[in-house]
Amino acid sequence: VIARLRPKGVCGGRDTAPCSLQPYDKYTCELKVSARGHNASNQEDETRRYEFDACLPEGTTQEQVYDEVGDVVQSALDGYKVCVFAYGQTGSGKTHTMVGSDDAPGLLPRCARQMFAGGDSKGCVTVRCQIFELYQDNLVDLLAPADGGSESTSKLTVQHEPCTGDVFVKSAETVTCTDADALLDVCKKAFSRRATASTKMNAESSRSHLMLMFFTEHVAHNVNNVTYGKLTLVDLAGSERVKKSGAEGDRLDEARAINQSLSALGDVVSALTKGEKHIPYRNSRLTKLMRDSLGGQAKTLMIVNVSPLGEDSSETKNSLDYASRVKLVTNDVVKK
Repeated sequence: VIARLRPKGVCGGRDTAPCSLQPYDKYTCELKVSARGHNASNQEDETRRYEFDACLPEGTTQEQVYDEVGDVVQSALDGYKVCVFAYGQTGSGKTHTMVGSDDAPGLLPRCARQMFAGGDSKGCVTVRCQIFELYQDNLVDLLAPADGGSESTSKLTVQHEPCTGDVFVKSAETVTCTDADALLDVCKKAFSRRATASTKMNAESSRSHLMLMFFTEHVAHNVNNVTYGKLTLVDLAGSERVKKSGAEGDRLDEARAINQSLSALGDVVSALTKGEKHIPYRNSRLTKLMRDSLGGQAKTLMIVNVSPLGEDSSETKNSLDYASRVKLVTNDVVKK
């Protein structure tokens, strides 16, 4: 688990507002939690420390973020299932971290470049990609023909292969790419169809969970060896308090669906950390899709994106507490 403090100027960040979250060292962040609202009038603000595999301060560049996670791409080329997912409140910088912009590319374009460079071992790489959004618990194929209508979406089913632990989506469109530019062009077209809207917390808030599945085939040079891997990138929609985000009408329905699916994800994490026999993966399409990433056989990295501002301290505390629980989950990592 890596914690990233939202960079200044991202998602309309209010850079002059007082901060409650600060990096303590390379692995630890320190959150000041206000005592206001407690019954005891003599209580002082509480300072809590959270330790992760890395804590990235506001000034961390996109390149420096990738330096922390780039090794996972090589793992996919080496034949492992790999998942990187971003979690955090609305407006905390998740999409900035995962996708970025032309001026500050995020993990996706950097992963694409490294994959087709062959990672640490040169070779020929082919990537089959599937891209979905989970909107109000409806799975939408962002690569399906635009005129496919609801019929093509209704055919999508999330399948789990018990023998291999693999998760895949039946009847989904698959696009094969042999270079990074082609892959990024496919992703760009898919993103243009993703549901976004303005809320009080973010002018362009993602109203759906985004999931990219890349199935890799790596033929090493001068070696008669082919490895198959899977890299999954997940940009989760932001957890939010409806009152604070000002959600109404369709936005309110979206917020409720987002919070419900994230709650289901939390139930899975709770069951895994407690060692329960029954893990409630079937309670949500989101948890069905992430079954091989949480408690499965994948190498999984969570990036918890948090706002450093005092006015967001309650949501930041919830995100950091959640990330601390995820850190306790153990996967049984195996090669494909």
